[in-house]
Amino acid sequence: MRKNLSDEWKTIVRVPYALRRVPDESLSRLLPWSGSPVPGDIALARVEKLGRNDSVELRDGRRCSLHKGDLLAVVFGNRYATRQFEGYARADGEHCDLLSMGGMCGLVVSKHAECGDPTRLQLLGFIGDPSGSPLHLRQFAIPPSPCNGQPGVRVVVVCGASMDSGKTHTAMSVIAGIHKQGYRVAGAKLTGTATGKDRFKLLDAGACVAWDFVDGGLPSTYLCDLEELINLQRLFVASAAFHHAAILVVEIADGLLQNETAALLQSPRFCETVDAWIFAAGDPLAATGGVSVLRRWGIEPLAISGLVSMSPLCQKEAQMGTGLPCLTAQELERGELTAQIMGLAHKVEAHPYPALNVATAQGEARQLVE
Repeated sequence: MRKNLSDEWKTIVRVPYALRRVPDESLSRLLPWSGSPVPGDIALARVEKLGRNDSVELRDGRRCSLHKGDLLAVVFGNRYATRQFEGYARADGEHCDLLSMGGMCGLVVSKHAECGDPTRLQLLGFIGDPSGSPLHLRQFAIPPSPCNGQPGVRVVVVCGASMDSGKTHTAMSVIAGIHKQGYRVAGAKLTGTATGKDRFKLLDAGACVAWDFVDGGLPSTYLCDLEELINLQRLFVASAAFHHAAILVVEIADGLLQNETAALLQSPRFCETVDAWIFAAGDPLAATGGVSVLRRWGIEPLAISGLVSMSPLCQKEAQMGTGLPCLTAQELERGELTAQIMGLAHKVEAHPYPALNVATAQGEARQLVE
């Protein structure tokens, strides 16, 4: 049975960040539940049992507490989060799990040992437009920019060793440093799971505009094919040029060994869009190992940052292990890489670097003790 959704209904339903591009007038019909969702399908659900995500991030970024019985618009998607959930765009009859605070749903198949059970949802039906056609997130992607290619835009990619290694804070700090030196800078989160906090941080740091994969019509990027992600990157670059940005800072979620991240960073078609790389790591060994992997892939970062930079001793170890500068967030915010980035005209090529010399490292350590 198809049912029109009243204006009163629209005042009580929670519309999350993942659906921020969907206008209210499109949320018009409740369609029968088929039980066969695919990523991007939009549905209406009722909160049945609260769990890990006991709040949802609304379209405007406000965090809204959830209560049993609340109505929530959701979008199906796949999630890969080593410290939270592994989940897929599926349903168990008329039930599913809330996979993210941004409003993505599906079924959890594994979770981190310290992560609680997901919030459980009862599915009431798919949501349709005024004509009764089911809504899909891809319908609301931003249109291609009239700018083609990469005219004048330098692209900096921030990647990392793992989830929670400091990638977003690093990207934010790089943007702040560029902005403070008077350059127009844009930001983007290319991969991950829908949530507004990362994008808002890029805007707060001084980005003139910031996008994420939701702008490309995707609730998440887990299990997206490489072609789709490369096209999304090119969309962001062209959009940055359209907005007259001198630099685009792009964050890639998760770690180097995550499937989509590894595929992107080993793709010549993706790497040719990138002028400079910054690597975020949580500790010196992760920094050393991660940079080694990047070099095997032909990528030479400009610098290391992230959580490892919070300790002077860890900084020193990371620098000895990689031969690269390890910069704090404060140093990035002062614009210490800006001149180097602006001086780049083409993709950064790998260059010789000093290998880790254990004897030298031990000698320096003894000098510090003495």
